[in-house]
Amino acid sequence: MHALAQKRSRSLWQQELAGAFTEVDALLDFLDIGPAARARILADAPSFPLLVPRGLAGLMRRGDPDDPLLRQVLPVRAELDAAAGFGPDPLAEQAACSEGGLLRKYHGRALLVATGACAVHCRYCFRRHFPYAALPARQRLDAALTELAATEDVQELILSGGDPLLLDDDALGDLLARLAAMPRLRRIRVHSRLPVVLPSRVTPALCHLLSTQPQRGALVIHANHPTELGAAAAEALAMLRNAGVTLLNQSVLLRGVNDDVGCLTALSERLFDCGVLPYYLHQLDPVAGAAHFAVSDARARALDQALRARLPGYLTPLLVRELPGAASKLPLS
Repeated sequence: MHALAQKRSRSLWQQELAGAFTEVDALLDFLDIGPAARARILADAPSFPLLVPRGLAGLMRRGDPDDPLLRQVLPVRAELDAAAGFGPDPLAEQAACSEGGLLRKYHGRALLVATGACAVHCRYCFRRHFPYAALPARQRLDAALTELAATEDVQELILSGGDPLLLDDDALGDLLARLAAMPRLRRIRVHSRLPVVLPSRVTPALCHLLSTQPQRGALVIHANHPTELGAAAAEALAMLRNAGVTLLNQSVLLRGVNDDVGCLTALSERLFDCGVLPYYLHQLDPVAGAAHFAVSDARARALDQALRARLPGYLTPLLVRELPGAASKLPLS
């Protein structure tokens, strides 16, 4: 019985993900959003369908079609509008990606697309058009790790996706064990939205995997608004922090979501309450379908200046933009 209970505990996050909202009308009904507010909403978006865990939906304001958490995930008709400069591969990643799914954009670092799956479909995602299906999982991973082992100038590996924490503990443990056997790797950085949108994924077993990796590491979470960091997320982040995992956050500046100095201030303060340091505030990557989230550079710089006047430096994320071919992310401050 004890072993069965442990198995059920380990799979709780998978059960919650299986019960996520995948139909727009079901999500809007759950949030008591009436028909009058639905005219600008896409009822169907087959190329990038709705996916919202119920725990995240439970943090949204009922009856408010402009709730900042709902706005991040709800397909709207504005996604269909063509916008100059917005395209399917805004960072030219496909040109930088090897057959195995290893991306080389910056000196000394490489990025591994560990999985194409996510726990939530954010409408502004810069990889919403990425051809994940063209990369067969096991063969791709083997090829990427073989390539990485033969590469002498990579000191840091970034595990991304999709979301690498959607690998189960066995698959993630196998991957980390294979990376542990590469002595040239000094750091492993994991980028994940799961501690925020599916906090049940954070278990003692996961904390053990991340905290016992021989390379130094960090977990970069992704929260854009303070209300995303509810009690469950705070508990998950405390577990990670208590296990010795270094926690950083990156956000995207999004019109109608967090383009307000009060909101950004509250986000940084809430992150620190949860043991997370603000890291980056990204200008939106110009991906097709997301132009309605764009904030002008002038507005972004004004927000950055106002944020610096309110917060100490260690709580002020660096405002950056990523450009294809640049040697690093470019500060806009």
